[in-house]
Amino acid sequence: MSQYIQEALELAARGAGATSPNPVVGAVIVADGRVVGRGYHKYAGVRHAEVIAIEEAGAKARGATIYTTLEPCSHTGRTGPCADAIIAAGITKVVSAMEDPNPQVHGRGFEKLRAAGIEVELASEFTAAAVAMNESFVHFMKTGRPLVTLKAALTLDGKIAAPDDGVPGHTPGWITSETARTHVQTLRHNADAILTGIGTVLADDCRMTDRTGLERSRPLLRIVLDSQLRLPLESHLVTSCKSDLLAVTTSAASPDRRKRLEDAGVRIEVCERADGRVDLPGVVQLLAKEKYLSLMVEAGSRVNWAALESGIVDKIFFYYAPKILGGTQSLPVAGGVGRRKRKDALQFENVKLHTIGSDEFAVDAWLKRDA
Repeated sequence: MSQYIQEALELAARGAGATSPNPVVGAVIVADGRVVGRGYHKYAGVRHAEVIAIEEAGAKARGATIYTTLEPCSHTGRTGPCADAIIAAGITKVVSAMEDPNPQVHGRGFEKLRAAGIEVELASEFTAAAVAMNESFVHFMKTGRPLVTLKAALTLDGKIAAPDDGVPGHTPGWITSETARTHVQTLRHNADAILTGIGTVLADDCRMTDRTGLERSRPLLRIVLDSQLRLPLESHLVTSCKSDLLAVTTSAASPDRRKRLEDAGVRIEVCERADGRVDLPGVVQLLAKEKYLSLMVEAGSRVNWAALESGIVDKIFFYYAPKILGGTQSLPVAGGVGRRKRKDALQFENVKLHTIGSDEFAVDAWLKRDA
């Protein structure tokens, strides 16, 4: 069994970035010890993994076992229920790595299959891997909001920039290697949206694009926090805009600037707190309404802290380079006011270390929230 579930997981991974707001799913059909059908879901293709595998198996699906990474759906969305397709194909056993966290499906797919006389088995030893593969989808279904990851590249002493990095005529260079920067593109590909602050845009003239070249279900939504709408019309962000750029501002922004940016194709949304600053939780709620499952924050020191302090951050992914900048003027990964006492520090859990190249590593951890 393990080899077939593993193959289904590998198939599901091919759909990364190409299924949102749906989950990635893989399916393998086995008859008489042989794989007779395979499938994985891609949003553009409409059909679900189980249906694709059943179509490939044809008549060989009757009496076979199907191995899936996720509980077969039992409701009608853009397509009919996969559970019905499995029943109609004459499959006699279903082995799934996890239950579907979608309240419309959770447990109901398995119930429908059992009611039709089909044996159902949960491969619990693969559940953790299946959940990790769909962590944004699972998080969205449980909380109703996108998974927010704070990504940063920093030195061993926690710095993200040196004092002269923004000085005209100086070449700031990179903190991490090309290997790490390539890895970042994988994170971007798996994200639905990416957010930064206007300070970073003005300093770096960044593009904030997914440069993997891999298929996506929808464009990576690029978001700039810009309370005064200082976003330059000649910036790389604006000149490359193809209905994928959102500037979040306040009521204090110039109407003239707003019109000029909108004429250039930039979407403008006012989202502000009572003190006149951009409301970060409000931005997350906006994304939730539009079914963006995940948001990656790639910003400067002050925005990083604002994101952490506001409570929108769910996890971090920090790339560490074997370097030390030192000094009191080099920018820390999270600036702003910070916490005044060690006992009040933000705490993280489920910490994982990832090797990035030969001399770099990354820390992946979830913010520990009060129960």
